[in-house]
Amino acid sequence: MTDLAIYGLLFASAFLSATLLPGSSEVALLALLANGEGTPTLLLVTATFGNVLGAVVNFLLGKYVSRFLDHRWCPISPDSYEKARIWYDRYGVWSLLLSWVPVVGDPLTVLAGALQVGFWRFVVLVTTGKAARYGLVYLLWQGWSQS
Repeated sequence: MTDLAIYGLLFASAFLSATLLPGSSEVALLALLANGEGTPTLLLVTATFGNVLGAVVNFLLGKYVSRFLDHRWCPISPDSYEKARIWYDRYGVWSLLLSWVPVVGDPLTVLAGALQVGFWRFVVLVTTGKAARYGLVYLLWQGWSQS
């Protein structure tokens, strides 16, 4: 496989995994590392960038949906939105550091958009959390592969 294909597939996997679609980019990253494909640092950057970009899509969807809360056809009721806002106010934007957590992370990124979290604050916190996760995956793989 060419380098472009390797990084492109990892990017796609990471991007889709960060949206509301199911996926596991960690498995793709581990497979590439185990097969000696690509440069580890570039693999980590590619996975992080793809995953953050997918989270940005969620953020924008949340921002867009929040405009229609008063419409009957909107999938989010005003009551649900208010409960989410109260929860988010309680735990704050720092919860975005957990945007990589399966099941919880994707809705967090949508909620951040709906609650009008500052875009650059969102990007910094989400990137930090997602990069730390991929870094941990790499360190665990490195420890496993050396034993």
